[in-house]
Amino acid sequence: MKARLTKLIYNKPFVLTLYFGLSLFAVVKSVVVNHIHNNYIVYKYGFLNTIHQLPVFGPQPQHYTDLYHYGPVFALLMAPFALLPDGAGVILWVMFNAWALYIAIKLLPLKEYQYLPILLICAHELMTSSSNVEINPLIGALIILSFVFTRDKKDFWAALMICIGTFIKLYGIVGLAFFFLSKDKPKFVWGLLFWSVILFVLPMAISSPSYILQTYHDWYGDLVRKNISNAGHTLQDISLMGLIRNIFGISNLSNIIVIVPGILLFGLWYLRIKCFSILPYQLLLLASTLIFVIIFSSSSESPTYIIAVSGVAIWFMNLQRPTTRFEIFLLVFAIVLTVFSPSDLFPAFIRKHYVEPYKLKALPCVLIWFKIVYETVTRKFDTNEVVAVG
Repeated sequence: MKARLTKLIYNKPFVLTLYFGLSLFAVVKSVVVNHIHNNYIVYKYGFLNTIHQLPVFGPQPQHYTDLYHYGPVFALLMAPFALLPDGAGVILWVMFNAWALYIAIKLLPLKEYQYLPILLICAHELMTSSSNVEINPLIGALIILSFVFTRDKKDFWAALMICIGTFIKLYGIVGLAFFFLSKDKPKFVWGLLFWSVILFVLPMAISSPSYILQTYHDWYGDLVRKNISNAGHTLQDISLMGLIRNIFGISNLSNIIVIVPGILLFGLWYLRIKCFSILPYQLLLLASTLIFVIIFSSSSESPTYIIAVSGVAIWFMNLQRPTTRFEIFLLVFAIVLTVFSPSDLFPAFIRKHYVEPYKLKALPCVLIWFKIVYETVTRKFDTNEVVAVG
């Protein structure tokens, strides 16, 4: 039985079918029942409102429920999808996001037997994000690609990945964490400046300079309001702050009180300078970054966890072998509580009365992140057996 399961885990056609098939099934099912997810309509009108120079932020009940929270660059990204019939557009959008994350994971400096389990671990969480036609798989892909390109001495393209992610949803800015992996830091910095200017003005090509400038100004105000409204929100604030607020009843907890110590712990990675060129140590940073950006964000909701789960999967495949029982427990705990809790595979009563109110979806990722911090400080590396940068 164990041998068959192992063979299945490393069966590439099976893994890719499951990885892409679950997301394709989720989006096609919604289209077949004549229901285009509200999020896709929000994204579509982000583009349409931009080309017609109409407001993109704030309620627009004539078109959709919920709110738009993205930068002007996102309107450009949505253009080829928004111009298609909704059914075709939403399917291609979902599969584009799944493909982007797949490419990013495949480009990691890992062997096939390492990246296939990562895809498998991510498959169900990807479906959760795809069911909501979210952009989070793409954001996760951009963060991973910024790591890959920095490590491969392609700093100019790493800077582009960081800038695209930042100009769309801000999450991409965490790609700056990989700056010290760069072998050409001036080129990295100039790349950031170049692409920032290009991406800042590029949306003006489909609207006007004055409109885009006003949109950037309004975007800042929108994000401030969103951050204030996140605390206590039933489907958001699935973060370390949300855990503390809801488990201990500290509704007025300031995010800063939690985030600042988190940043200090995250920064411990940079103390072991001699390990910067060691691949497993670099992958610790990547896994930490992918999880950190989600568990320390009050905007985190269930579909954003494809980013954190990618980090969890990379962490697990980067562990020293054989893994310990505790490490296996953490992975299983994450799969059960983080990955499966939003689905019908999980008891609805527990989800409704415990997981959602107390933000427990975040708990396994929080524990794994602290485990990564511990590894960052204590793990020993054999420099004769690892692959160095470049």
